[in-house]
Amino acid sequence: MNLLVIGSGGREHAICYKLRQSSRVNELFCLPGNAGTKKIAKNINQDISNFEEIYKIVKQNKVDIVIIGPEEPLVNGITDFLKEKSVRVLGPSKFAAQLEGSKAFMKNLCKKNNIPTADFGVFDEFDVASNFIQKSKIPIVVKADGLAAGKGVLICNSKEEAIIETKKILNGKFKSSKKVVLEEFLEGEELSYFVLVDKNSYSFFGSAQDHKKVGEGDTGLNTGGMGAYSPAKNLTEDLDSKIKNKIIEPTLKAMKNLGYPYTGFLYAGLMIKNGEPYLIEYNIRMGDPECQVLMMKLKTDLLSIIEATTNNNLSKLKIEWDNKKCITIVLCARGYPGEYVKDKEIKNLSKIHLDKNNQIFHAGTYEIDGKIFSKGGRVLNITSSSNDLREARNSSLSNLKKIDWDSGFFRKDIGWKAIKKK
Repeated sequence: MNLLVIGSGGREHAICYKLRQSSRVNELFCLPGNAGTKKIAKNINQDISNFEEIYKIVKQNKVDIVIIGPEEPLVNGITDFLKEKSVRVLGPSKFAAQLEGSKAFMKNLCKKNNIPTADFGVFDEFDVASNFIQKSKIPIVVKADGLAAGKGVLICNSKEEAIIETKKILNGKFKSSKKVVLEEFLEGEELSYFVLVDKNSYSFFGSAQDHKKVGEGDTGLNTGGMGAYSPAKNLTEDLDSKIKNKIIEPTLKAMKNLGYPYTGFLYAGLMIKNGEPYLIEYNIRMGDPECQVLMMKLKTDLLSIIEATTNNNLSKLKIEWDNKKCITIVLCARGYPGEYVKDKEIKNLSKIHLDKNNQIFHAGTYEIDGKIFSKGGRVLNITSSSNDLREARNSSLSNLKKIDWDSGFFRKDIGWKAIKKK
């Protein structure tokens, strides 16, 4: 089969890595891809927002299935566009993509269907929002309604700060947001929970813990993710049952009742408080960097899983996982998540031995004349598996030391809560 993966991050490199292991994959394309995908797929330099050009590429290359990595084209309706032209796509419809594309849509869906989430209010007028803040407890979470490239959520420790940030959002700080969501701050432990959904059923697709804060010990600014490990230490059988019964199944039922059944990857960002799960956010695609650790652990052929999902036969397939622990550490460009350095050569990647337990997934990179250069804020994902999580982290840290790149930094403590508990 010929497959096209849309995106250029570590998530897309990890998906390509897993697909390449399938004997039934003939041609594998990545649009636009990065220096890592270039080694295992054919990169196609095209704008992911140009759906007409993407369709031409699908037809020219006789692509059988398109796998959408990032959220933006999904929110903008790429699945509907391609399906109308009889192209098989893994990803939700534009309407269903509102679960991530509009925080107000997601929160109101929770309210109507008794899905546990933090108390909230949705506002498009500053005075009303300001009044809500004055009556709220501190800290308070201020969220832009629409997509904001991971920069639309702020935990404010004073009412003054919350009012300032609310005003910025309502004044158009993010093009996608004309509303602000103000939310109760929940304390607890985070959990990333994944399912894969077709029109008839869903399957659990792994758990992980992401590390959003830029600094060690979970300090500093929020980022797109500084690293992750899988499986999540805090996911018990009892908690798994609660997540399915109280959050996942009511959400999927609600989407069906609205006439837009959800299909594709669904990623629930949860806060676990006193053994109870609360939905913080939905993502309508695989997480990044969680995808990297999950692809390392996945035993079942990924193409078979994608075929079953796009054919609505997912219930007939048993998805199997390696029982090893897996960790990924994100190597970032100096300055990230603010203004960061770019176009710096990264050396010595060839000195790292890659095998089933050690991989480097590229994110913000490009290649010229055999040399690798940095492009994004999150640049490489150094990923390792082991029977022991501490050993996996040590392997990743050892591999990081071999890389010659003085423009980067990383957290040395990914998985610290799980490792500390041992």
